Amino acid sequence: MNLEGKRVLVFGAGRSGIAAAKLLQKLDAAVVLYEENKNTDTASLKDKLDTGRNFKAYFGNFPDQGLDRIDLMILSPGISAGHPFVMSVKKKGIPVWGELELAFRNSRGKVIAITGTNGKTTTTSLTGEIMRTYFKEVFVAGNIGKPYSDIALETTDESVSVIEVSSFQLETIHTFRPNISAILNITPDHLDRHHTMDNYIGLKKDITRNQNMDDLCILNYDDENIKKIADRIKTRIMYFSGERQLKNGLYLDEGDIVYARDGHTEKICNVNELKILGRHNYENVMAGVGIAVSMGIPAKLIYKAVTSFKGVEHRIEYVDTINGVKYYNDSKGTNPDAAIKAVRAMNRPTILIGGGYDKGVTFDNWIMSFEGKIKTLVLLGQTAEKIAETARKYGFYNIIMAKDLKEAVTASAKMAVPGDAVLLSPACASWDMFESYEERGKLFKEYVYGLRSR
Repeated sequence: MNLEGKRVLVFGAGRSGIAAAKLLQKLDAAVVLYEENKNTDTASLKDKLDTGRNFKAYFGNFPDQGLDRIDLMILSPGISAGHPFVMSVKKKGIPVWGELELAFRNSRGKVIAITGTNGKTTTTSLTGEIMRTYFKEVFVAGNIGKPYSDIALETTDESVSVIEVSSFQLETIHTFRPNISAILNITPDHLDRHHTMDNYIGLKKDITRNQNMDDLCILNYDDENIKKIADRIKTRIMYFSGERQLKNGLYLDEGDIVYARDGHTEKICNVNELKILGRHNYENVMAGVGIAVSMGIPAKLIYKAVTSFKGVEHRIEYVDTINGVKYYNDSKGTNPDAAIKAVRAMNRPTILIGGGYDKGVTFDNWIMSFEGKIKTLVLLGQTAEKIAETARKYGFYNIIMAKDLKEAVTASAKMAVPGDAVLLSPACASWDMFESYEERGKLFKEYVYGLRSR
């Protein structure tokens, strides 16, 4: 669809919505921005958008006749495709695209798309670093922070775009087709929005929806939910495994990451050479290596990139050592499976700070993963009592309730002794108390650094 002169409604004025509106203006479309939050800071829009050129904005309520001349709606990923307003738009026969779809239709070059319940950001960042060792034009965008729409028009036929993709974004794709896709793992998450695991698994599979046998999908051989959909993926597949040797693909062999193909094997590196901790991160590295070898990157460049990679902010991020206690920020551990991985990565007695927004998941497996590693559980937020009740069910009673994150950090510091770790890994989203997991993580680090001045 040529969008020049088209009247396009953008629903949602968050980061992705603003990026979509900016891209649409560059395409000479007339933009109508709608945000349900009537308290949105409208003044800041003037700094982000050309509000004087073919632009209208509505906040709170959308006018009854406002859809009469709309040609297309772009939906921000934070808004469900089942939202009543979205359904009313669809009933009028107006096409609905996501911001991911809009960006893809206006980008060029090779596209690598990475999804999964956990590890997306780490794998996307790592893959971007590997690509930069070999290709001149590399873009890293998507759910990782910089919206795809921000970089779409900068791409060329020679560029490589590495895109982190969430299940929310996959709800509204139509033609989106990456050259290489990856599904890292699928465990329960966002069931408040997707309702059932089957729906959630199906959305993750949709990253491959438009791929064919010219394309490739990287899959986790060990993931039971991925096994349910693997035979329905209609593209070439490369597997990685942390549990068994594969004839073709990536696997762990006594600490070595090995690439096997057509009867030949090649050691990429040993996990002790990596700067990132935990079995889950070895899987993320294998996925990134699988993408890299498929893009023709030499093994020596892959080795250099993976052994220099220091991880991403808010994902088991080392913060400081104070009075012999190590502090780690895992604010991106927004679901139990991610938080389990953080717990397992700890190699010392740990005080764990958890709790937050309730996404409708259970915490049994998270509590069971403590296995003597967790000394004390400090809880805050909407799910605090729900988690405490689950912990008591499994005989874990060393629980402290905190009114906010600052109190949680202070209480943890008072309890910790030299040789301990304090880990923020909430197993929950941040939205009950913070704007984002980034804000939560930055505040955690601020409070930790503040302990030095006490």
